[in-house]
Amino acid sequence: MNSKKLLSKIEALLFVVGDEGMTARQLSQYLEVDLMDIEAGLSELETQYNENEACSITLKQLAGTYQLTTKPEMADTIKKLVENPTSQVLTTASIEVLAIIAYKQPITRIEVEDLRGVKSERPIQTLVSRALIQEVGRVEGTGRAILYGTTKEFLNYFGLKEITDLPPLPEGYDTEEERETDLFLTKFQEAFNE
Repeated sequence: MNSKKLLSKIEALLFVVGDEGMTARQLSQYLEVDLMDIEAGLSELETQYNENEACSITLKQLAGTYQLTTKPEMADTIKKLVENPTSQVLTTASIEVLAIIAYKQPITRIEVEDLRGVKSERPIQTLVSRALIQEVGRVEGTGRAILYGTTKEFLNYFGLKEITDLPPLPEGYDTEEERETDLFLTKFQEAFNE
């Protein structure tokens, strides 16, 4: 196998396994190539990545395992993505929880779960991390559960001037009567997909 083809195959395998990485021995077994050739290929790949300023990735060896990582100088660029994940699409569960909180705020996680009929911890964490909801207080009494409400970022995300700009709930909606969660999801999605 020629050197360039071997480097491409090593790179492809390391890319696919991601954070798990692979040892030189594993690469040798998968590619059916002598261990010394794999080690030479890994060394050549590392040199290529490090010498190419236009390349943002590099090869790292951690505890005998090789993995592709971003170069340290890319940290600020990556940090922006991690700190501002709002460009990513919200899941159905997150939209559902967000709709419930938007219409019923302030509301506790338990109240959201009662309306949805399923656990809502993860969608709430996602919405907090994206700054679409925030803690707005605590319930008086035992446990002092967190009350959640929407943020200014929520208004910006959906192009609203204020929370009262949310589309109205259907006529005859009784806030005390339990409704299907789909009511919230459908109306919320309809309003913002127009």
